[in-house]
Amino acid sequence: MKARTVLGTALGTAGAAIVGNRLLRRRAGDLENPFTGVERTHRWRGIEIAYTVAGDPNDPDMLLCHGVHAGASSNEFAAIFDRLAENYHVYAVDLPGFGRTDRPPLVYSPTLYAECIRDFANDVTDEPIVVASSLTGSFAVQAADETDISELVLICPTDDTGATRPWVQRLLRAPVVGTTLFNLLASKPSIRYFYDRDGYYDPDRIDDAEIEYAWRSAHQPGARYAPASFAAGMLDPGAGAESGASGEEHDADHTVEEFDLATELAALDVPATLIWGRDAELVPLREGRDLAEAADLDLVAIDYATQLPHAEHPDEFVAYLTAELLEGGADDADVGIGDQ
Repeated sequence: MKARTVLGTALGTAGAAIVGNRLLRRRAGDLENPFTGVERTHRWRGIEIAYTVAGDPNDPDMLLCHGVHAGASSNEFAAIFDRLAENYHVYAVDLPGFGRTDRPPLVYSPTLYAECIRDFANDVTDEPIVVASSLTGSFAVQAADETDISELVLICPTDDTGATRPWVQRLLRAPVVGTTLFNLLASKPSIRYFYDRDGYYDPDRIDDAEIEYAWRSAHQPGARYAPASFAAGMLDPGAGAESGASGEEHDADHTVEEFDLATELAALDVPATLIWGRDAELVPLREGRDLAEAADLDLVAIDYATQLPHAEHPDEFVAYLTAELLEGGADDADVGIGDQ
């Protein structure tokens, strides 16, 4: 009788989880394009890559590549997209597994993202300026060796998000249990906590619409697969077993090539600039200074900002990008925003 009761409770809990997950998916609905511009898709290895393009085609191309986390998407650049389109032919792309792009149940890897950025830049854009955020900055650096990129702008780039935890990836990919756990991790309070802790210096600048979009993005079909790799540390360049777009992991004895961001940046022929939030804690400014010194790069520090200076202070970010960086180079700089 006791075993029957336990089994009944387990089945009831699983059933409730399945129903709850479906209700959340239905509530999220389809994800709309956050930009004014031309919506397009690019088919890459069987994946429909969604992107939006705006601006004068005669202006220099600029490719915006968002960071990776549970609710990640190109919406990260919503505050600067229209401003940049005044001077550049701007492409805002949703990377595989995020936003409005397909989210197949692959084992996502840094190689997959580096190759996607490389191929998209080569096939869709013309010698773009690539603006990449956080961990995606490392993917862009990996891509730059085989891509006609005119310049890299890296926002708080990193190649290390912490210890590798393959069991986290397996857990979040599991049916029912994985979806349920991911929905807890991608709840609105959790997303707001992430933005408050690591994204914004001033929590009052966090827009409810931004939280809503990130939550809806995190509840699209297949939304847990790419963040599962991220949460496990498997998207750090050089971490874990590599995988391709087939989603099949390589053999366990596969040797993973070491990747050091400072070394890779120093070896690049492509001009690069680092932009940092002065008050960033997850990837602190001292790491930016170390990178800039090791690779002999310009470093820009934006006051009263953390990991997302382009979202929190879009006017200052765009003004620097257009007036200083991309019109003739710049020395190390501090960008103030006035008294606060």
